[in-house]
Amino acid sequence: MNRKPETTEYAAFYETYVSLVPSADILNLLEAQRLQMTQLLTACSERDGNFRYAPEKWSVKEVIGHLADCERIFTYRALRIARGDATPLPGFEQDDYVRTAGSGRRQLQDLAEEFSLVRSATIALYRSLDNDAWARRGSASKTEVTVRALAFITAGHELHHRRILEERYFAAIPRA
Repeated sequence: MNRKPETTEYAAFYETYVSLVPSADILNLLEAQRLQMTQLLTACSERDGNFRYAPEKWSVKEVIGHLADCERIFTYRALRIARGDATPLPGFEQDDYVRTAGSGRRQLQDLAEEFSLVRSATIALYRSLDNDAWARRGSASKTEVTVRALAFITAGHELHHRRILEERYFAAIPRA
């Protein structure tokens, strides 16, 4: 559990996310991210939540909804694999999820709370696992993946999108 996954534990696509994770202490990082995202979003207005840095890009609200949805999927995969379920798990199309989620019609603070609750559930699952469960392998999106890798993918995915939020959204939002 207290080591980063090897590149053989996940699809090459996810290296973008895993490489962003600064340490092997994944449980503490997941909790720190929950707190950091909560603080970041608490400082935002509802108007900020509707901001898009370009016309075809997701709004802040849609990014937060995307984070919660992806985390649920990654954690569901981890649960199934940790429990020894060998059923191949399908992929998903993130743009379809964002399009149908309706995040833009919701309040930003509701989405922030939802992300925090989803992350708390993620942490609870990972805290419950023994060493054997962390090392179990399964198939998701037609690629072999370990439970450990899924935890790091989850953390790296949040880091990736938080960086985009900070650099492309919040730095560009016009302030009165």
